[in-house]
Amino acid sequence: MKKIAVIGSNGQLGNCIRKIAPDFEHQYEFVFTDSSILDITNEEQVNDFFYDNKPDYCINASAYTAVDLAETEKDKAFAVNADGVAHLAQAAADHKATFIHVSTDYVFDGSTNLPYAEDDFTNPIGVYGESKRKGEELALEINPQTIILRTSWLYSEFNKNFVKTMLNLFSQKTELGIVADQFGQPTNANDLAEAIMDIIKSPVKAYGIFHFSNYPETTWFEFAKKIAEFSKSSIQLNPLTTEQYPTPAKRPVRSTMSLDKIEEVYKIEPKHWENSLEECVDILSQQ
Repeated sequence: MKKIAVIGSNGQLGNCIRKIAPDFEHQYEFVFTDSSILDITNEEQVNDFFYDNKPDYCINASAYTAVDLAETEKDKAFAVNADGVAHLAQAAADHKATFIHVSTDYVFDGSTNLPYAEDDFTNPIGVYGESKRKGEELALEINPQTIILRTSWLYSEFNKNFVKTMLNLFSQKTELGIVADQFGQPTNANDLAEAIMDIIKSPVKAYGIFHFSNYPETTWFEFAKKIAEFSKSSIQLNPLTTEQYPTPAKRPVRSTMSLDKIEEVYKIEPKHWENSLEECVDILSQQ
């Protein structure tokens, strides 16, 4: 039986993979680990983990994701998102394991009106994006059996994310301002988890960079409006410009990604973001 190691299993994606793992119990053995057990910035720990578990696949769902804090914690961001990725990629290569690494739309500067393809020029405008791009480069350089999955605006019923933050604010406020001039693709982490398992199950062995998200593009404001609609909130939402809502880290204006490659190669058809959002809000409303 093939073995799958899930690194960062207490994060959003890790929890979503953990949720569907029982569906594959007759095909794969899962090993879940998180930062309290495995520090990926410690190369010796990573090597020991691979020696002890000998996975056939390694899914790296761990990351430093504090976009604003990264501006003042550059060393920490690069330690996790670059050095840690290199350690995992090297250990996976040493054990001839396929390395599946999750990256971000923030590797792009957002200065185009066209969806980004996988081979488009990357030009991150913040430390977080820089650290994630470096992780991509190291993984692809170290392990030829690497699959990079760039995703965007990730949310789920687990951990902290935009959807849960909005629902919490809706219950506390009568009015809220939301940025309306930044474009991207919300992604339900449950859909990303299923896509990763589809890739692992696929007879296709294609490596390199792929984009996966829900579709089509939207703004944070429209995203928030749908969260309010699906949760039956009566809150008043007001559109803001980026200038009206300054943050320590710059965000791409439009980081929309093309999803053609993953559909063509792996036959994975992403869902409409509104449908996936409604499913998530339904789950959260029952908690």
